[in-house]
Amino acid sequence: MKFLKGAKTSSYKTLFLIFSLLFVLSGFDICHGQDDDATPPPPMPELDNCDGIFVTYTLTGREKEYPHVKNMSKQAWAFKAEASLMNVGDEELKDWKMYIGFQHREILVSAEGAVPVDSDDFPAEVGNGTTIAGNPMTDLKTAIETAGDYNQMAVRVKMSGTQFGLGAGATPLPKTIKLMNDGFKCPQPSRKGSRMFVCCKKDPKVKAKLKKKTKFLPRRYGDLTIEYDVLQAFQTSYYAQVTMDNNHPLGRLDHWNLTWEWQKGEFINALKGAYARIKDPSECLYGPAGRYYGDLDFSTVANCQKKPIISDLPSERAEDEKVGKVPWCCRNGTVLPPIMDKNKARSTFQLQVFKMPPDDNRTALTPPIKWHIDGVINPKYTCGPPIRVDATEFPDPSGLKAISTAVASWQIVCNITKPKPRENRCCVSFSAFYNESAIPCNTCACGGCDDTRKCNPNASPLLLPPDALLVPFENRTLKARAWAKLKHMRVPSKLPCGDHCPVSINWHVSSDHKEGWTARITLFNWENYGFDDWFAAEKLTELVLRIQGCQVNNNL
Repeated sequence: MKFLKGAKTSSYKTLFLIFSLLFVLSGFDICHGQDDDATPPPPMPELDNCDGIFVTYTLTGREKEYPHVKNMSKQAWAFKAEASLMNVGDEELKDWKMYIGFQHREILVSAEGAVPVDSDDFPAEVGNGTTIAGNPMTDLKTAIETAGDYNQMAVRVKMSGTQFGLGAGATPLPKTIKLMNDGFKCPQPSRKGSRMFVCCKKDPKVKAKLKKKTKFLPRRYGDLTIEYDVLQAFQTSYYAQVTMDNNHPLGRLDHWNLTWEWQKGEFINALKGAYARIKDPSECLYGPAGRYYGDLDFSTVANCQKKPIISDLPSERAEDEKVGKVPWCCRNGTVLPPIMDKNKARSTFQLQVFKMPPDDNRTALTPPIKWHIDGVINPKYTCGPPIRVDATEFPDPSGLKAISTAVASWQIVCNITKPKPRENRCCVSFSAFYNESAIPCNTCACGGCDDTRKCNPNASPLLLPPDALLVPFENRTLKARAWAKLKHMRVPSKLPCGDHCPVSINWHVSSDHKEGWTARITLFNWENYGFDDWFAAEKLTELVLRIQGCQVNNNL
């Protein structure tokens, strides 16, 4: 009996402790692993009438920035805004893109959850509007297939930046907002206070194009396309191949430099077909990589930078067993248009990438973002975000009639953009048999002057003696002054400043008669390195052009 009584007392004590513990725990909030950003906003009544993609833009804050100026049109204001897209239709939206028609000389500094499509990186001047794309969340699923899961149906992009003009009480909103995906039609957005919203629906007049069914998004066309193909995947590393294809009839690259930004602390262990401009192991050794890869010799690592700069190898390293032996590599950074030479319109290199936790499994593959490519004399390219596409197919290395595919593939599309006036270069001069002087570019030709000098871009050019075209820009001043004195020409108080072009062109009219005229083109290379496989393009209207054949050297 005593034993039973003791047991019963013990049981009461245990129950009392359990209830006490539950009472104490009830006073605490339990974390379910979601942050505040993941909680859906309060429902909007306009959603009930939308059967498509509901797009919003909300100005959440505005504050005057330094310096404070009296001219209100030049006053800078820091602003915070939030854009959102929600799929309330019955079809999944792939690779969403949203246009925001900024109109107050905005400079976008950050956008959480998105990347700018028409600029390389932040800060970006977006005063004429900009298009943003999702990153990392690129697709918006429907409520039907997710049981109304807001985190899969919608995306919220928090933005910050600078805008100019308007007073303290103003509410500067964009001109318009709309969805940029093909097949959607967006009416004029509605406005309520500091909020804009619009419901974009499928356009019934747009006929669906018959496309090859793909698991991921179809590949797109661009002036320059880049493929990022993962060839082999391991637990903590993978091998990838980068392929650049030039599709523009005139665009070319010379001595290209390619850069991107790693998203999750990756670094390049080895490179073939290209090399990294900076090899500094300290960034790995004293960082998270050094702690995780404790036994790795970082002195042999190709690059540890978050934003590596990759360049092509010279042609003499093409057959190098260690760094060469990659198809379409090692051309000294020259990529020609396909109409000039299809075999030289592509450039390729391979790299071994080491990953960092928590991506320590072979299926955790994250491509780099913020791609940018430039060269010494080439158009200005703007690259979009990496888009997942179907795995690239390659001929089987065994030589059999089989196809092998990449583990995963992403495509980056880069297009030539019109440069700003101050970034242009005027590199053409004119001369003729009937004129003693050569005509260079206009004064300050499209912005060649430095910031300390003011000039009139519409001023007439200062005529030069023909032999002045044979000397570098910085050495023409004495010849220009002497020629002006000899020919009794006025010398401007501020002399023109040359554009210091890497390559300049002279068009010389050799003869002019009834049946036509003849001209000679001369190219000057002012750099200390050569330009392989040069070509020049000219636009002639209502003329029959006959080129007299002659033996020329295709290298400058």
